[in-house]
Amino acid sequence: MILEEIEENPNCRPADMMRFREIGPAKEVVQVRLYDHDPNGRWYQVTGWTDREEAPTAGAFIQPVEDSGSGVAYLLHSAGNCGLRFKPDSESPWSLTDPAQWGEPFLLLGDLQDVVTT
Repeated sequence: MILEEIEENPNCRPADMMRFREIGPAKEVVQVRLYDHDPNGRWYQVTGWTDREEAPTAGAFIQPVEDSGSGVAYLLHSAGNCGLRFKPDSESPWSLTDPAQWGEPFLLLGDLQDVVTT
């Protein structure tokens, strides 16, 4: 059982506790394709985020979980306590002040073709 609860933090909005039943192992993710602003999808770098000022990044992981609607979904979640952080595929450093970057508590994806794992 995976429990996700993200308290209010500078990276993303809070998320009430959600429970997911894992049905396979987690894999670390470095990129994800999102379709929010582009119907063809756009690739973004992803990391987990923490409240540690000196080392705020943590691993981001994808894991198959049960989904009552489609049977299987893929939970993209953070090893840190402050959710996920996304940025365009660039060399810019991870930063809470970069307007091109944003945070999410976690995401549910429908397809593993939309992730790049390590």
